[in-house]
Amino acid sequence: MWAAQQPLDKRAFGCRFDDVELLGKLVTRGRSWPLAGAALHVQNGALFGAAYAQLRPLLAGPPIARGLSAGLAEHLASWPLVRVVDRHHPARLELVSLWGNHRAFAQATWRHALFGVLLGELERRLNRRYEAPAPVPAFSNGHGDLELAAAQSPPSDSNREPLHYK
Repeated sequence: MWAAQQPLDKRAFGCRFDDVELLGKLVTRGRSWPLAGAALHVQNGALFGAAYAQLRPLLAGPPIARGLSAGLAEHLASWPLVRVVDRHHPARLELVSLWGNHRAFAQATWRHALFGVLLGELERRLNRRYEAPAPVPAFSNGHGDLELAAAQSPPSDSNREPLHYK
């Protein structure tokens, strides 16, 4: 999804920064850089998703807010590495200079925000079936939810089974 929307955000932000190109030309300068870049990009997304799944219980808020926060946190934490890219990337003369490039920073912020929102939505949809069951009324053995039991209306006499004494 991220790579598919890149042509649109390149026009919207007026910047030709391309994640797939940056990653692909890191490993090959031949014609296969788009394939290599796409594969590395998918791999990075999967690794981030796996790390997010492990850290998710520590994050507060609804799934989309958690995903958005995680995506933007990763972006802000990793952006300083673009100085290394600008100085040492094998194809640095062919790539957009990133450090100090406000358009590239805004474009990358948008991409990470989009990824985070999609990650949060995916989490919400996948974990819907694992949500906690509704609380049960309190029982004499100490299990259950006393507030829920107190809020329940007592059953009407017509629903009660008759008592049989011997």
